[in-house]
Amino acid sequence: MAPTLQERHGGGRLRSVALVGIDGSGKTTQAHRLADALTSAGVPATYWQNAGGRRWFSRLARKLGRRDAQRLLGRDGMLFAESALRWLAIARALLRSRLRSRVAVMDRYAVCQYASIRAHGGGRRWEGLARVLYRLFPPPDVTFLLAVEPGEAYRRIEARGTDHENIDFLAAGVAAYRSLPEFAGFVVVDANRSPDEVTRAIQRGLRDWLPAEDVPPDPAPDPAPDRCAAASRPDAAGPGDRLGAVGGGGKVGRDGSIDG
Repeated sequence: MAPTLQERHGGGRLRSVALVGIDGSGKTTQAHRLADALTSAGVPATYWQNAGGRRWFSRLARKLGRRDAQRLLGRDGMLFAESALRWLAIARALLRSRLRSRVAVMDRYAVCQYASIRAHGGGRRWEGLARVLYRLFPPPDVTFLLAVEPGEAYRRIEARGTDHENIDFLAAGVAAYRSLPEFAGFVVVDANRSPDEVTRAIQRGLRDWLPAEDVPPDPAPDPAPDRCAAASRPDAAGPGDRLGAVGGGGKVGRDGSIDG
């Protein structure tokens, strides 16, 4: 029998969970939901947003007549600011969660910085420096990669109307996450689906870590789809067929095989 996630991490109690992925994958929504569900189930948890400031700098750039944060600070300047701000956010989250004996539910983590550097073409020098700085932080007990197609992520970003993202950069971000050496340890969740379906997949992924009585209950199921209408659509095969990600929160191997 394959070891559980808990057995692979030494059998200790759950301390931290990270949700990672490109912008528009639903990290913030799912991290809030997970922190609330764990706390309601008797496992005190706190949501932490470990942003690198790129969205804030992009808004500032537009006010100053620049297209985006990179045009304002330059690539190296933006990578430096992002790496430093994310490091400080993660350090605060880990310290305060440890002092309060609460599970840290991380909206982004160190691997997000490595992926950002790769997506922006920062090269080995920037990534090597970031890995030295972030080496202080322990890996999360569980890391969920919310895998979403660039087109769907772009649609969500445009719909929320608070910022903009280039679809080519989103595609580069998808490739960057999958190229990381840490990818083999991620629990990959198909995030093209509805928020409730993604929530259920994430909660299933934590069952090995929690006593049965502490497993959060699944959210209410989404309304049943109109199967006739769905069958008539050209994309009726569904996002899971297009992406090859896991429907139930298992793992996708580098060779495309599915575990779970």
